[in-house]
Amino acid sequence: MANQLQLAFVNFSKNSYIVIEGKQNADRFFIIQQGKVRISKEVEVVVEEKGNVLGPGDFFGVVSTMSSHSHIETAQAITDVKLISVQKDQYSQMIQNNASVARKLILEFSKRLRYLDEALSRITLKSTAENDSSQLFKVAEYYARQSQYNQAYYAYRQYLKYCPRGENVNTARDRMMKIAPYARSVKVDYKTEELNRSYAQNCMLFSEGEPGDELFIIQKGSVKITKIVNNNEVLLAVLKTGDIFGEMALLESKPRAASAVAYEDCSVLAVNQANFDRMINTQPQMIARLTTLLAERIWFIYKQLANTLISDPQGRIWDALLMQLEKNRVNITSASYTFDFGPKELINMVGLPQEDGKFILNKVRENKKIQVVKDKIHVLDCTEIIKQAEFYKKMQKIEKQRRESSQW
Repeated sequence: MANQLQLAFVNFSKNSYIVIEGKQNADRFFIIQQGKVRISKEVEVVVEEKGNVLGPGDFFGVVSTMSSHSHIETAQAITDVKLISVQKDQYSQMIQNNASVARKLILEFSKRLRYLDEALSRITLKSTAENDSSQLFKVAEYYARQSQYNQAYYAYRQYLKYCPRGENVNTARDRMMKIAPYARSVKVDYKTEELNRSYAQNCMLFSEGEPGDELFIIQKGSVKITKIVNNNEVLLAVLKTGDIFGEMALLESKPRAASAVAYEDCSVLAVNQANFDRMINTQPQMIARLTTLLAERIWFIYKQLANTLISDPQGRIWDALLMQLEKNRVNITSASYTFDFGPKELINMVGLPQEDGKFILNKVRENKKIQVVKDKIHVLDCTEIIKQAEFYKKMQKIEKQRRESSQW
C-alpha cells in the first residue's frame, strides 16, 4: 500500500512575494486553493495565453521546480492566498493518488509550449508555420531541393495519404516516384501494436503538419526536431536516449507542430493514447519524467524569447551559447566543451538569415576561444561565453536606460 501523501498548506498575505525570478534551486511548486496570484517576468516578451493572474486550481512554479532550473517568473499574492506546496520529490506520489492532476498539468504544459513555440516563430522568423496537412507538401519540396531524399519521400508519401484531393497530388506522386530509388530505409507506416520501432539515420519519424496520436521515448540513438519556415530548416532540439517527444499531438489531438528526423540510427518506444492513460496510473516515474521534459522545454523557450530582445546579433549568439550550457547543465568551470550542433544550426537558433548569420558568426569567431571542430561549435573556455553574454546584456541595459532617459 502506498504511503499517504502529506502535502503542506501555506498562507501568504496580500502583496507578499511567493516566488522571486532568478532565484536558484527551486524545490517546490504551488497549487492555488484560495485567492489570486499575479505572475510577472523581468523580460515580458509575450503575454501569457491564460493571462498573468491565476486563481484556485492553477499551478505556478512548476516549470522551474520540475526542470531544476532557476525561477523564470515572480509570483505575488494580490489577495490573501492559501496554497498547496508540493515538493519535487512528492510529484510521483501525487500522480499515484490523483491521476487527473497529472493529466491537467501535462495538458496545460503542452498547450503552453505550443503557444510559446508559435510566439517564438513569429518573433524570430517573422512567420507562423502552417500546421495542417498541406504543410507536408512544402516540407517535401524543401527536402527534395536539398537532395535529402529520405525526408522528401516520407513527406510526399504522407501528403498523398492525408491530402488525397490536394492541389499538388499529381506533382507529389511524380516526384515521389523519381526519388524512390534514392530514398533508402524509409519507414512510413507502423502498426499501432508495434511499440518498438527502429529508424535509420536521416529517416523521418513524423513530419510537421501530419496528424499524430503517439508520443515517443528514445531507447537508443538521437533524434532532431526541426521546422521548415520561410524555406529554412530551423533546428529546435537534438534529443537523446531517455528523451520524450511528440507528446503535444497525442495530448491535444492536433497536427504535428514540428518534424522528427533520426539524427543517427535510433530505436524508440511508441506510446499511444491507451498506453498513455495506463502510464499515468501505473508508471508515475515515467509521467514525472515527461513533466520534467516539458518543464525543461518551457524554461528554455522563455530564455529563447528573452534572447530575441538582445539587439546586437553578436550578443544574441553569445547568449544562445550560454543558454545551451545552462540547458545541458555544463560545469561552467570546464576548460572546454563541444556543442552538439554546428554553425548553421547556431545561426538558425537566433533567427538570422544564413548569409547574415555567417558574417556575424565570423565576427564572433575572432575570439580565438570559439572554434569549429568537425562542423561542431567548440569553446576552449566556458567562462568566456558567460563573460561575453553578460557584457552584451549589460550593454543592452545601458542602451535601454539611455533611450528611456532621453524621452524625459
